[in-house]
Amino acid sequence: MSPVARFRALPLRSRLALLVTVAVAVAVAAVAAVSWVMVRTQLSEQLDRSLMATNPDAQVVRVLREGCVTAPARPTQEIAGNLNATVQIVTVDGSHCWVGGMTTLPVTAIDRQVAAGKRLPTLHDVTTTDGTTMRVYTLAAQTNGQLFAISIAKPLTDIDKPLSTLAWVLLLVSGIGVVGAGAAGLWVARTGLRPVDELTDAVEHIARTEDLTVRIPVEGEDEIARLSRSFNAMTAALASSQDRQAQLIADAGHELRTPLTSLRTNIELLVRSESTGRAIPPEDRKELLASVKAQMTELASLIGDLQELSRPDAAPPTRLEVVALHEIAQSALSRARLRGPELAFASDLAPWYVRGEAAALERAVVNVLDNAVKFSPPGGTVEVSLRAGELTVRDHGPGVPADDLPHVFERFWRSPSARALPGSGLGLSIVARTAQRAGGTAALRAPLDGGAGTEALLRIPGAPTPPPAGRPEPPAGPQRSSVVPDE
Repeated sequence: MSPVARFRALPLRSRLALLVTVAVAVAVAAVAAVSWVMVRTQLSEQLDRSLMATNPDAQVVRVLREGCVTAPARPTQEIAGNLNATVQIVTVDGSHCWVGGMTTLPVTAIDRQVAAGKRLPTLHDVTTTDGTTMRVYTLAAQTNGQLFAISIAKPLTDIDKPLSTLAWVLLLVSGIGVVGAGAAGLWVARTGLRPVDELTDAVEHIARTEDLTVRIPVEGEDEIARLSRSFNAMTAALASSQDRQAQLIADAGHELRTPLTSLRTNIELLVRSESTGRAIPPEDRKELLASVKAQMTELASLIGDLQELSRPDAAPPTRLEVVALHEIAQSALSRARLRGPELAFASDLAPWYVRGEAAALERAVVNVLDNAVKFSPPGGTVEVSLRAGELTVRDHGPGVPADDLPHVFERFWRSPSARALPGSGLGLSIVARTAQRAGGTAALRAPLDGGAGTEALLRIPGAPTPPPAGRPEPPAGPQRSSVVPDE
């Protein structure tokens, strides 16, 4: 397994703590390295300045007067103690004479060039015979016309020891900082992810018990709070959906029980007649078969309504197209006339085009007309009009009580006066759903003229008018909604 894969396999809390630790470690290491380099640079510059500021003229004159020696007979503290430096004289031919200090310095080509006047005063490093690295400042000098060079040196241990001490201090402080950062990162990860742990526990509880009433306490306005609110909203929506599903199943079972019981009773009568050989009178048998057919039709209609309502509210329509609502209403009227042959139908349908599903819209209009046919008195009139996108269907029946109007679009709801009539209580619910999917609304109200009956209103916004057959499509761009003037 690669390091990246192993890192991703760690828990989120461990990954956050590790990332914080690494980030702090990199930052501390960078600060420590920069600090060490800056201190070394400052100490090196300070050492060079101290070498260039050393003035051994008195000792050099004394050595030249008394005679030069090539090596110290004994260490002297005069230069080493007062100047903390080693000083020697280098002649043009490369010979050297020790002035003072704890050791002698090897003569380099740089020293001879400075003694000969071929090079300016120079700073350089040399290593003595005992392995000590020295920082040397060589400058030219002249006495009685004789050229020579003076080399002044100090050991680099003057800066190496402080740098070594500083490095250990920085290493110790960095280690403490990294360990502290790791502990702090783990604490921050645990504290910051505590709401996530609560969310995880809630999800696991719901998965284990299917209890959708669990809610997570929400505090603050940060991302975790937003996640908690979203989770609570999701569980509330799931609980509501579960309740609606249970209610739909219960209502559907209740509605299916009546036609199934009637159908079972009629079929048992037919089976008993055949098994006992006792024939049912022709008129009774005809009524029995008509009842079976009616119950089967009611069952088929109820199942179709349930299938329509089983489609999710948020699901996109299967097919959206510009359709003529007035033609759909005319087709629905033809079907309604067959269901109410004893009724009169008065229609006034102005052209109106909408964007929606033709089959669903026709089903909705048929449901509205069926409702009007069902509650119209014998010989009554059903008035249908379509004006400016508002389809109005009025019957002259007993009307809907004002207290029942808020419930007429609920699934399986039926007023007390309608429970003796055929139907499932799903028709108007499908009408409201279809209107909403087409961007419109559906409503019931008492007639504005104060007369008997009920007015059903279906409002659907207009869509661009399709071009007549044989005419090319209009150019792209803004188009006026199709509100065809009334004729």
